Amino acid sequence: MKKLALHTLIALAALGLTVQAEDATKITGEGTCAKCDLKTATACQNAIIVTGADGKKETILCDANDISKAFHGKICKGAEKVTAEGVITEKDGKKTIALTKIELAK
Repeated sequence: MKKLALHTLIALAALGLTVQAEDATKITGEGTCAKCDLKTATACQNAIIVTGADGKKETILCDANDISKAFHGKICKGAEKVTAEGVITEKDGKKTIALTKIELAK
């Protein structure tokens, strides 16, 4: 089990993510709309594009919760740099984040 946790931390570090208490993760990237900008969804959905330490870009979709819905208007029609916190999971081969906080990066 410890080996699995260590591998998870290493994988997150490779993506440029930092681990916080209770599996919450803080990420910084380009926030945009998966439907309007990326054309990868059939309905508006927040997405955050992060760049890993290896320079590879990865899209993390935001779960549709109240925090995500309230913020969506700020990034639907144009991408913005954002900082977000939440729990990252993988669903159907795609990474998602259950947001606990999101804001425009300063």
